Amino acid sequence: MKWAALIAWVVTAGGGFVLLAIWLSRGGMRQEGTPGTKIRPALILSHFLLAATGLVIWIIYLADDKDALAWIAFAILAVVAFLGWTMFAIWYQRRQRGTLDAGMASAGNSPAEQHFPVSIVALHGALAVTTVLLVFLTAIGVGGS
Repeated sequence: MKWAALIAWVVTAGGGFVLLAIWLSRGGMRQEGTPGTKIRPALILSHFLLAATGLVIWIIYLADDKDALAWIAFAILAVVAFLGWTMFAIWYQRRQRGTLDAGMASAGNSPAEQHFPVSIVALHGALAVTTVLLVFLTAIGVGGS
C-alpha cells in the first residue's frame, strides 16, 4: 500500500507540474495585484511546496518505516488537499460563469488558470484523492509491512 501511495503521489505531482507550468506560462505570477477571483501565487505555490515537502517526508518514511512520518506526511497532505480544493473551486466557478469567452481570451484578460485543460485537472484531482486515501490507509496500518 505504501508503494502504491508513492506511485500515486509521483504521478499526481506530474499532473501538478503540468498545471503549474501552464499557470506560469499564462502569467499567473502577475495575477497577485489584479482584482477579481483568481488563483493567487501564494495559494498555488503553497500547494506546490507543501505537496513536495510531504512527498519528501513520505520517501523518508519508506526508507525509515517510522509511523510518525506517515502521519506527518498525511497531515501535510490534508493541508495540500484543502488548498487544492480551494483552487479547484476558484477554477470551476469562473469556468461555470463563462469568463473564458472569446473577447476576454483574445484581450488576454482571462486568469491564467482558465487555460488548464479539463482532462488534466480531472486526472490530477482523481489521483490526488487516491493519494490521500492510500496515505491514510497506510498510516492506519492497512496493508502494512
